Amino acid sequence: MSKVFANSLMASCLSLLHAYQLNKRKDAILDTTTPNPSGTLCFSWGGDLLVIGIIANYAAVAADTFSSELGILAKSEPRLITSPTFRKVPRGTNGGVTPLGIAAGALGSMIIVTTSMVFLPLCGEGTAGKVGSGLSGWTTQQRSTLMLGLTAWGVLGSLLDSVLGAVFQRSVKDVRSGKIVEGEGGTKVLISGDSSDHADKNQKRAAVKAALLHGEGKAAVEKMEKTDSAIEDIDAPEMSADATRYDPKDKHRKSSFGDAQPSRVIETGWDLLDNNDVNFLMAFTMSMGAMGVAGWYWGVPLESILDA
Repeated sequence: MSKVFANSLMASCLSLLHAYQLNKRKDAILDTTTPNPSGTLCFSWGGDLLVIGIIANYAAVAADTFSSELGILAKSEPRLITSPTFRKVPRGTNGGVTPLGIAAGALGSMIIVTTSMVFLPLCGEGTAGKVGSGLSGWTTQQRSTLMLGLTAWGVLGSLLDSVLGAVFQRSVKDVRSGKIVEGEGGTKVLISGDSSDHADKNQKRAAVKAALLHGEGKAAVEKMEKTDSAIEDIDAPEMSADATRYDPKDKHRKSSFGDAQPSRVIETGWDLLDNNDVNFLMAFTMSMGAMGVAGWYWGVPLESILDA
């Protein structure tokens, strides 16, 4: 659910803004006391930038999804996109790309763009010259230009997601299996160092609490009268290091699997963003970027997204 929210939040906001924009245009057309709006009720060439941003968002996230889900089936090992040598990384590593994954991303982007062009209310010859319907219909060249541009933009979004994931998202590898460990719902994955730090914090917290209550720090334990069994315990030999390692009474003992070596290590990336953060950042960047590029190509200012 959180992944869907991260992927579609930007497009949803743009869709609401476009719906508000269309309602304002419709009201302006029906009101005879106001001049006709400059925008159209159908999608015209060189028209609404918001539509471009919406399509670009879904094209990019579809390309990323297809690339992730189908690219993992590639026979070749993925290569780290941010590595100067494109070193090989385990499957599922953030930033790992394969030719099959890129091709799958292009397929996903093309599906979204083609579907959008089929179902969008495009301005055509039948609407030419009418109020709120633009000056002319779409030509075949204009359709092809827009579809190719948005499809390529979606693939770039998938590659941007790989770059952001490789840099800002931590990839954790299980040393026993050599596979990447993923967090549920796109959340971060804990590693051995995280659990050790957590245990150390608990120990320090317990020591401080004992010092405040009894003034004896770690030695703040209940004093018991010596009995015969207690005397015998004093004479008993101390427990070995291995015995204390497996002592079930020690709540802060560390894992001893593999000679106390960490079972999870960092493969790539900084621990700054999780998968959902990366997805939203990519979708936001590609939506705004697409509107900026389209506005430059059409000669339409970006501020027009707020006009009727």
